Amino acid sequence: MTSAALAVRLGVPSGPLFFPVTPYGPDGAVDLDTYRTHVRRGVEAGAAAVFACCGTGEFHALAPEEFEACVAAAVEAADGRVPVVAGAGYGTALAVRYARAAERACADGLLAMPPYLVVAGQEGLLRHYTELADATSLDVIVYQRDNAVFTPETVVALARHPKVIGLKDGLGDLDLMQRTVSAVRASGVRDDFLYFNGLPTAELTMLAYRGIGITLYSSAVFCFAPEIAQAFHRAVNTGDDTTVNALLDGFYRPLVELRNQGRGYAVALVKAGVRLRGLDVGEVRPPLHEPTEEHVKQLAELIDRAAELLDSASEEQGA
Repeated sequence: MTSAALAVRLGVPSGPLFFPVTPYGPDGAVDLDTYRTHVRRGVEAGAAAVFACCGTGEFHALAPEEFEACVAAAVEAADGRVPVVAGAGYGTALAVRYARAAERACADGLLAMPPYLVVAGQEGLLRHYTELADATSLDVIVYQRDNAVFTPETVVALARHPKVIGLKDGLGDLDLMQRTVSAVRASGVRDDFLYFNGLPTAELTMLAYRGIGITLYSSAVFCFAPEIAQAFHRAVNTGDDTTVNALLDGFYRPLVELRNQGRGYAVALVKAGVRLRGLDVGEVRPPLHEPTEEHVKQLAELIDRAAELLDSASEEQGA
């Protein structure tokens, strides 16, 4: 897939961007059969792209050989229907190794996650992501969060690289993002650079991000409740404020409040949700831990509440 083709396919999504969890069997090993099922169901439910082995997919917990096997399984399950983007991270040398593994597994692109541990200056960050982009033929989306925060000038420099096609924001600083979008636009370097809302439970902040022109977002909810994620995606893109606000008030805000009850719940609670919906994807790997039984019960109640909200909205629209 050419760079332009991937940017176009990601830039005009027909549905949410799907970040599958990584399943483990009873012995703790990666369960590739279940993973294929999980990815296939997500694609069939309307995902616009599959982001394999990223944050929700526990990239941090995967050995290199497990990572490559999972990316290959995701590519197989997607079967060309949507692009598959793989995670890549750690220091430059290891990030390049993961990038080349993703290329061997026939991924369409990379989500470049923050470097490990160190807090680097802009010059070092630019060098890191440039070397990663130079290492393969794959297009790269740079993930801003934690210890990888960019000035607008650095993003302009990254956008000049032909294989860096976008920026995913997991920081949530809308002032910085507005200045970044403006700087890239004013530079004239390219008009197809992509921006993604990459905050956990991104739906909660999508109205704010849309206000500065960012319409793409990752959806962890899609992993376990694609019908809810799809309904929100349709509503926010068609201006159906009634449905958007009903889901924000009755599902997404309470979900974020529940997610904030435990460290690592942005992954562990999502995985619990997938199990609640009937697919045994196992538990999270250390150092993450499982949600409490009470929190899982509350998640189940929230899913049921969202279903009721969607039924009510459907009845009102059909009346």
